[in-house]
Amino acid sequence: MSEVLKRPAAKQDVIEQADYLAQDSLEAAYEFLVATEETFLQLSRFPKIGKKKMRSKAFTSVRQFPVKGFEQHLIFYRPIKGGIEILRVLHSARDFEQIL
Repeated sequence: MSEVLKRPAAKQDVIEQADYLAQDSLEAAYEFLVATEETFLQLSRFPKIGKKKMRSKAFTSVRQFPVKGFEQHLIFYRPIKGGIEILRVLHSARDFEQIL
């Protein structure tokens, strides 16, 4: 099984976004959490399916991929030996280049 290493900021991003969704719907928040974990596992098995869209040379290995069913939420990760490292999970409306 491939490893999914989650950075503390990524864990916090997921919690904050689930909390925000829970304000309107607990079901949506739960579905977001499940979809996020499922997408992490998919990325760990196929780490190159995400797009490279970062302009900064410091982030050339960083890829992005939407959370399944929540396409406005993007997972920023990089392939590592034996799996992936999740850096952040951000809404697409945010200035992720500056945040990363």
